[in-house]
Amino acid sequence: MEFLVRQQNNMPALTPEETSRIKAAEREYAQQLRERGILRRLWRVPGTRTAVGWYEAEDATVLHEVLSGLPTFQWLSITVEAMATHPQEQQIQP
Repeated sequence: MEFLVRQQNNMPALTPEETSRIKAAEREYAQQLRERGILRRLWRVPGTRTAVGWYEAEDATVLHEVLSGLPTFQWLSITVEAMATHPQEQQIQP
């Protein structure tokens, strides 16, 4: 299944060292998700601390496990929309 995930980061002010450690762990985890084909695309919303991601997972339970593994999970406000293919996107056979 495909999911559109909006993640608003509400991470509090931490020490620079702690912030760097968490950001590095987040990048590493995101790369692992990309390699597994789960995180397909990731965008940021300019002027905000929000990211929008396109994820593919077997189902909502698997997606929840993936998202709860994010190093910043405890500070995220997350909304998830399950996506379905629009009829105009389906290929028409000649």
